[in-house]
Amino acid sequence: MNESKLTIAGTGKRTMDMLSALLASMRPRQWSKNAFVFVPLIFDRKLLDPNSLVRTLIAFMLLCAMSSAVYLMNDLADIEKDRLHPVKRHRPLASGRLSPYLARIAFVALATSSLAAGYVLSPMLAAVLLGYLLLQLAYTFRLKNVVILDILAVAAGFVLRIGAGVAVISVVRFSPWLYVFGGFLALFLVVGKRRHELVLLGQGAGEHRAILTEYNLDLIDRMQSIVVTSGLIAYSTYTFLAEGLPTNHTMMLTIPFVLYGFFRYEYLVYVRGDGGEPEEILLRDRPLQIALVLWALTVVVVLYLF
Repeated sequence: MNESKLTIAGTGKRTMDMLSALLASMRPRQWSKNAFVFVPLIFDRKLLDPNSLVRTLIAFMLLCAMSSAVYLMNDLADIEKDRLHPVKRHRPLASGRLSPYLARIAFVALATSSLAAGYVLSPMLAAVLLGYLLLQLAYTFRLKNVVILDILAVAAGFVLRIGAGVAVISVVRFSPWLYVFGGFLALFLVVGKRRHELVLLGQGAGEHRAILTEYNLDLIDRMQSIVVTSGLIAYSTYTFLAEGLPTNHTMMLTIPFVLYGFFRYEYLVYVRGDGGEPEEILLRDRPLQIALVLWALTVVVVLYLF
């Protein structure tokens, strides 16, 4: 009897450990990236519309499921390389805490269920989710090894997240300039992450990821300067020229918060040596959090009260 209880207890513990490892591989901390889906809802002034809000929340959850499927797929494809990385070798698949078989089942289940549910909500959303999945497949098995296209592919995933938000609501005031700004913002984060990898891995960067041999710090810094400048121009142009904004140009009041956000993040990358995981920076850096909250509050006040 005691042996039977011990066996059951041991099995239960192994199951919980495996589920915990699976959840970790799904990267719930990175679900914050899917907040891009709320951009159309907020900037089209539909935040207070219950139907639009619910549809966007569902789209957010489906994006979380699809992005988790993609993370599992990436980890399966990179399992051997991750074992050579000083940080990624601790991931569940690379460390052996998660079975590749279970990861494959979870990938299929998450991808198919999000596509099916997305189609029920909106066929256009299903198309965006499928496009996102195909883009990530192309990135995992080809584009991540093509210089420049690798970072553009990652940034395109963020633009598709904005497109998912557009797909589930009837937009009237949403400006294409927000797609442009979202793309440059994503590039800013991706290029910063590349820089962090080069600094962290040093001479061994190419052993972890061959494409890193095609980059150097000088090129990355030049790219970052171009992206920051272009992003600020795109956002400023939106505040000046986009249709549907208050005619008194009060949206310009949000520009300083965007500028501070860029500068603060660059300070964290260049001075503090951060940048490896943008979502981790957002979760722990209080000045950046305050700037984001103030920017969001100012946007809401300008769009909904003026």
